[in-house]
Formats: sequence, C-alpha cells, structure tokens
Amino acid sequence: MTDADAARRILKAVEDGFDDQIAFTADLTRQPSLRGQEAAAQDMMARALRDRGLGVDRWLIDVDSIRNLPGFSPVMVSYENAWNVVGAWRPQGARGRSLILNGHIDVVPTGPADMWASPPFEPRIADGWLYGRGGGDMKAGLVAGMYAFDAVRRAGYAPQGDIYVQSVVEEECTGNGALACLQRGYKADAAIIPEPSQCKLGAAQVGVMWFQVHVQGRPVHVARAGSGSNAIEACFPIIRALHELEEDWNKRGHPAFAEHKHPINFVVSKIKGGDWTSSVPAWCVFDMRVGLFPGMDLAQCRREIEETVARAARGDSFLANSPPKIVYHGFQAEGYVLEGGAEPQALLERCHESVFGQKLDRMAFTGTTDARFFGLYADTPAMVYGPESEDIHGFDERVNIESIRRVTQSIALFIADWCGVKAA
Repeated sequence: MTDADAARRILKAVEDGFDDQIAFTADLTRQPSLRGQEAAAQDMMARALRDRGLGVDRWLIDVDSIRNLPGFSPVMVSYENAWNVVGAWRPQGARGRSLILNGHIDVVPTGPADMWASPPFEPRIADGWLYGRGGGDMKAGLVAGMYAFDAVRRAGYAPQGDIYVQSVVEEECTGNGALACLQRGYKADAAIIPEPSQCKLGAAQVGVMWFQVHVQGRPVHVARAGSGSNAIEACFPIIRALHELEEDWNKRGHPAFAEHKHPINFVVSKIKGGDWTSSVPAWCVFDMRVGLFPGMDLAQCRREIEETVARAARGDSFLANSPPKIVYHGFQAEGYVLEGGAEPQALLERCHESVFGQKLDRMAFTGTTDARFFGLYADTPAMVYGPESEDIHGFDERVNIESIRRVTQSIALFIADWCGVKAA
C-alpha cells in the first residue's frame, strides 16, 4: 500500500476537489445523453480530460471495424453520431502498471416525465442524494474515476503507469463502445468500471440477449373476426412459452448466483402491432430481453429460443403455416465471472477497507456491464466498483453523494498503489 502520509494527502485531495466533482457530475447529468444524442456530453468529457493535460482521442465508432470481433452485438440504428472519448496519461519512462477507468456516457430513456418528482434532466440535490437520469447509471462513477486521478495529482504525485479514462457509448444496448476501445488498442493490466454497485465488488454478471419476434396475422373486418388471425393475440402463447424457458434456465443455476432466487429474467419490454381499431391486426412485433448464466453458449441459447417460439407457433392454425420471424439486435452479451486477478482485487479490497473501515463485500449482477469485454476478450481483470444508487432505469433515479466521495477515495488510493507514484 501507499505509505500513510501519501494516503492521507490523497484522501484530503479528494475532499478538496469534491464540491467541484459533484458540480461537474450534476452538469454532466444535465446533458440528455440518450442513445444517438451523446455527442454534447462527450464534448464535455473531452474538454475536461484535455484540461487535465491528458491526450484526448475522440472518434466515431466504425461498425465494420468491430463487426467480426468477439463480443460484437448487432445494431439496427445509425452510428453516425456514436462518439467515444478516451483521455490518456502516458508518463515518460513509465514503469508502473497500467489501468483503465471505464465508464459509459449513454443513458436509458426517462419514460413519462410527469411521473418523475422533478424533471429527469434537471439534476437536484436533496437529503444527501443527487437525482437525475443517468446520475447513478453511471455518470457519477465515470466522473469519480476522473476525479480520483485528479486527487493523486493534486496531492503532489504523478502516476507512473499508463492510465486511460474511457467515456464510452452503447453500454446500455450493445457494449460496442467498449469493444471499439479494445479494437483501437487501449489495453491495460487492470480495469475498474465504477458502475453503481452499492460500494461492493461486482464479482459476476449474467449475459444478456435482445431479440424481436415478428408475428403475422390475417386481417379481416372485426365483424368477421373469427375468420381472421389476430397477430397480437397470437403473441400471447409465444410469450408464455418463453417464460417457461426462463424458468428452465433458472433451474440450471450457477454457483456465482446461488444467493439470487431468480437471477435469469425474460422481460417483454416493447410491443406494437395492428393498424386500425376495427380491423383484426395483421402484424405484431414484441421485443424481449433475456438473461443467461455465465458459460452458457450464445448460439445454443438462440437455438433454444427459436425452438421455443416455433413450438408455440405450431399451436396456432395460422402461424403453423406462417411461422414468426426472430430478429436479433442489441445485446449478444456473454456472462462474466471475475476470476484470477488476485493482486488487483486484493489491492482494491485494502483500499476500500482503509476508506470505509469495513470489508469489501461482493455481489453478482443480474444485469450486464462492459466488464465482460476486458475480462473475456482482453485478459484483463475488470472490477466493477461504484457508488450506491437507487431506481436506475426507473423514475427518480438517484445516487448517494457520500458513497461517491468514498468510492472516489478508494479508487484514488488504488491508482497510487497500482500504478506507482513519484513526487510531481
């Protein structure tokens, strides 16, 4: 560990810059960086990284350059505004270990704004929490990594290993932003992803798959509804069959998720269909997100999904001869268990304990993060470790301010010890 005097100086440096850190987090949360609308927030991150003397790389993701890489997820939207930003610290003659601090700038839609207590992109602070869409997931963590780096330098030290502060897009739907960073050559000896983890170490995460089911029907006037085929109602038995598959996958279990009663979730997240209220609907499309355990083969999972849909469709006289079509888009993400990397994990545990005064607990995520890219495809221990947040992806999303402070301090201590420091 860094000596006691240096640690005290670094912890104090986090305190000294914390008001500015929260103000910057609020300003970043104010940017509505929904999918395809992240450019302004990325400009803000690029300026902040450049102001810190880091070399800034801001590039437009080229889908063709990553399409054939392991971990790629198919997309159905334009990438004409999908910008990544990386700030690089590369000290001359560096002899320390390298580190990636990775966070995502994209946020999920807000839903009906009138169901929020306050406007989702007008961040507010109340009772020790910062409210706003994306404040918890995960702009507070993204900013924490940058300000942890600041604290080390403010304390009078220069890290002796390469450090890459990554602000990526597409985490909420594909992960292709993190994949593009790997394709561009950004690799390191360890990675920290400050996702909202309740100040725990994310030791495992499920895989995630997105797909659509396209169902056709036969339209007739509703006065003769019995002679047609209702595409919307035909989806119901297909959905029930998929939920039966969900229960089957849960029964297979995984030791990393033993404490979760129901870690694998199949969710019908969108549905649309029909053209006219007085016509039997001729079409329907529903989107589904499914989870899968680490180690489950994606191709096999797709086969089981397709067999389930086909079996359910055979029970419908119309669909038996006009089977539904399955379209995969978005996440095709494998599950990930943090294995190996004993040294960075042990160091993070010590840093956490010195700040929080208690042991670093572990948790298994029933969602996914970009950690999988580093751990599965770059042989890099990727540790998910971030502040306490509530209602992410929901209404009145919020992040606990004191937890931001402490997580920032832990990461700052980790930077100093992992990368090594010398007096600036």
